[in-house]
Amino acid sequence: MKIALMDSGIGLLPAAAAARRLRPDADLVLSWDPDGMPWGPRTPQDITERALAVAEAAAVHRPDVLIVACNTASVHSLPALRARFEPDLPIIGTVPAIKPAAAGGGPVAIWATPATTGSPYQRGLIRDFADGVTVTEVPCPGLADAVHHADGAGVEAAIAAAAALTPEDVTTVVLGCTNYELVADRIRAALQRPGRAPLILHGTAGAVVAQALRRIEETSAPEAPATGGLTIMLSGRAGVLPAEALDYAEGRLLQEVSPAR
Repeated sequence: MKIALMDSGIGLLPAAAAARRLRPDADLVLSWDPDGMPWGPRTPQDITERALAVAEAAAVHRPDVLIVACNTASVHSLPALRARFEPDLPIIGTVPAIKPAAAGGGPVAIWATPATTGSPYQRGLIRDFADGVTVTEVPCPGLADAVHHADGAGVEAAIAAAAALTPEDVTTVVLGCTNYELVADRIRAALQRPGRAPLILHGTAGAVVAQALRRIEETSAPEAPATGGLTIMLSGRAGVLPAEALDYAEGRLLQEVSPAR
């Protein structure tokens, strides 16, 4: 089994680590775009062009499924990606976990990039899945970029700014950018209030990987699985995990247990 994941940056690491844990025998192809990231400030057409190029680099390796581990690319590029690759290559998009977050009754905060916050896409998800629940949209300028560059001071500053915009009664936070899952513990620490129940964070990594496995109809691991290989594509070029990826537990897991191919 071969699973490909794509993103503009290292936001694909949480889903890649989830795939490695769920299917240690799977070969993983990670394709991202250091030459073009971040994608958020780009036009929808430019995002789609970059996403198609990154997907093409992954598709060369003939994966069984391609996970678009990026909210921005999923918003703007899924139709073009599916038109280009399906049905031969199933495409799995990433949608913020608003539905399961709202099921708890709220209040809910959605942390997302400024481009996604307030967008018709996100407002549509709130309307469809969080009707009657108090939802606060929280823009997080600079957080995704700081996470990508493993800029600890930048991460802390961006989290503190977003925390200041988050109502104190919020019980559940949707991580509306895959990069944020890499610093989930820091987000929780910034928002947790003394004497209150633990804050619930909703990411997407586990859910999208489970969906990908369902699409290829192979959800059970062998009894004694060998560890699958790891292929890295950086703006279409073969590469290795960059240093900033190894600042995170997910990146270290992939390097430690995955033979390079």
